[in-house]
Amino acid sequence: MRYESISPQFFVRNRENLRKLLKPKSMVILHANDIYPTNADGTMSFKQNSDLFYLTGVDQEETTLVLMPDAVDPKEREILFVKETSEHIAVWEGEKLTKEQAREATGIERVEWSHTFDGFLHRMVPQMDHIYLATNEHLRASVVVETRNARFIKECQARYPLHRYERLAPCLHRLRMSKAPEELKMLQHACDITEAGFRRVLEFIKPGVGEWEIEAELLHEFVRRGSRGFAYSPIIGTGKNACVLHYVENDKICQDGDMVLMDVAAEYAGWASDLTRTVPVNGKFTKRQRDVYDSVLRVFRGANEILRPGNTLMEYQKQVIELMERELVGLGLFTAKEAREQGPDKALVKKYFMHGTSHHLGLDVHDVAPPHEPFAEGMVFTIEPGIYIREEAMGVRLENDFVIGKDTNFDLMGKIPIEAEEIEALMRKSS
Repeated sequence: MRYESISPQFFVRNRENLRKLLKPKSMVILHANDIYPTNADGTMSFKQNSDLFYLTGVDQEETTLVLMPDAVDPKEREILFVKETSEHIAVWEGEKLTKEQAREATGIERVEWSHTFDGFLHRMVPQMDHIYLATNEHLRASVVVETRNARFIKECQARYPLHRYERLAPCLHRLRMSKAPEELKMLQHACDITEAGFRRVLEFIKPGVGEWEIEAELLHEFVRRGSRGFAYSPIIGTGKNACVLHYVENDKICQDGDMVLMDVAAEYAGWASDLTRTVPVNGKFTKRQRDVYDSVLRVFRGANEILRPGNTLMEYQKQVIELMERELVGLGLFTAKEAREQGPDKALVKKYFMHGTSHHLGLDVHDVAPPHEPFAEGMVFTIEPGIYIREEAMGVRLENDFVIGKDTNFDLMGKIPIEAEEIEALMRKSS
């Protein structure tokens, strides 16, 4: 098995927690993601709907979960519909879950084939008052392709127009924002795999190496250690490419004297890690590079001190901006007088540090949470400050993943080298 098995009790507990948030006489209907086409007869790799996975652990297309806590018949209070396999599917795609396998993985006793869902729906909907349906309500979401859940919303509302429809997303955002011990174990495993990849590339990077070759080294290490690969599209940017926040071409040669920024990390069992490191291509920081690097590292450490329970993302970002302002003045990018006169929008700071410092992490790299929710124990956040000096063709970003604790945060990537001296020593050792 590629992954460690996850106890079905984790998913049982997640469904029970969701039921506590539902209105009386409610029905939850949640569909798997589609397999999306590319060209000709090609398809993209399947990526499960994170909410469905969180509630069931099923990583298979054409899966539907129905919850009805107030159903008269206890056997109808939770039902899982899965794709019925066949000899043809087994030959061409591999075997799908049997009903018994689905029961064992999810803790759901009643499992039916997907083709029976419509008949069941028509029989059960009239017994319920509220129908909870799923939409992508992530604040950064830009949904241009209609999902299976989106199609179903239109079909369901057209077929049953007088029911009261409810948003499932806020309920699951509230549940998913704090991580259970099982999730922290998977996140740590993803971070450990990422560490192995980073240590490997420190031995590989040198002038003349292609950004894509670094990507290949990382992918090899991730997959050989049980990951399916990258948790997100890898960013390997050398020189001025490091100043492009979402640079994913990874097609340039690493030049002597430049630095290479690597925002790349592994997934494990569906959970994501998120790492960024910036290292000198030739193994030795110049004085200017080191000064910028150390400034980012000081902001990184300062941010960890204020990423604490009770603070909010908006206030936290303002506090990080203040830390960054002092560093940018120290680097000579603008004067203290200019800093005082720049106004509340902090335009001078945002010229060199234009993105947020932290985001939730979990089943999704930019994981879900209710807007403006204060930080709390058990939440997992990235910390990723950066300084981007386009006129010097230099960008530095550092990023680790932290679990917020009562008295102090726990760094899931605490074993991954981040000190400039340690990185130089490891690169020198391999040369």
